[in-house]
Amino acid sequence: MPLENVRHIVLVLSGKGGVGKSSITTQLALTLSLQGHSVGVLDVDLTGPSIPRFFGIEGKKVRQAPGGWVPVDVHEAQQLKTRHTNGVADGETAAAAPSEEGQKTGGLSCMSLGFILSNRGDAVIWRGPKKTAMVRQFLTDVLWPELDFLLIDTPPGTSDEHISLLETLLKQTTSSARPNQLAGAVVVTTPQAISISDVKKELNFCKKTGVRVLGVVENMAGFVCPNCSECCNIFSKGGGEVMARDFEVPFLGSVPIDPAFVMLIEEGVRPRYPKGTVVEGKAMVEREDGVEGDKEGLLVEKYRECSLAPVFEGIVRRLVEDVRSRD
Repeated sequence: MPLENVRHIVLVLSGKGGVGKSSITTQLALTLSLQGHSVGVLDVDLTGPSIPRFFGIEGKKVRQAPGGWVPVDVHEAQQLKTRHTNGVADGETAAAAPSEEGQKTGGLSCMSLGFILSNRGDAVIWRGPKKTAMVRQFLTDVLWPELDFLLIDTPPGTSDEHISLLETLLKQTTSSARPNQLAGAVVVTTPQAISISDVKKELNFCKKTGVRVLGVVENMAGFVCPNCSECCNIFSKGGGEVMARDFEVPFLGSVPIDPAFVMLIEEGVRPRYPKGTVVEGKAMVEREDGVEGDKEGLLVEKYRECSLAPVFEGIVRRLVEDVRSRD
């Protein structure tokens, strides 16, 4: 069984489109890798497969092998180079700032319909039965390596893909030697009331199908100004936390919009910030006027220097502790 190499499966869900599920999935995967876990990402958003774009591997294709498909590698398990910083955190001098030399990262691989389409601009015009068959094939025919975590990025709502996904997963994981293989779901929302209203349906969907909610992430909770690093709550803030409290599920954290992360994904530019920017006690690397952005290095290496990385460190640490506590 292809999923027998997977220790924990985590779904990323939302009842509404455009809330940033793929962005959250990408950052969860990068952070898990930075914490030393081997990670796979399965993209079952068949009509809008964006995971290849997020990881910068659009030009790659999956390989056929005896028994199924071989997923595309983002990076192998390795030790990253020293993280250099010219920032100062909490009164420390730059020389005294903690070094990340030799940081071990886990391997990261992906599977998406985007790797199979002959042209990334092709429209996927499929009826329900064909979508259902594709989701089942993704769950039964992908030859994952040994993984600590498999993250499944889903389309919005509670459609055919979700029903097929859960039916197949529950069937396969029930007979698994690991009783907690299907660990649960991370539910993504934005702070606005209209988003909260739709995402509540997803929480009810989880309740009815017996999928444990690992927690709620409130995305787009503010905008980080690229000039001063102040965070403005343009979409309000706190709605996700209130919703999590109402449904008695964990609230994992709020994630602002960071233009530096957008530039990292869109153009591969290493994040840089105004002098003195500190996030979660970590000094961010300063931007140098007149110097073009550095594009060298692996995505996971450059992501370490993003202001969202310390935010996701806390989110992922809570997530992993919860999952492992039930093993």
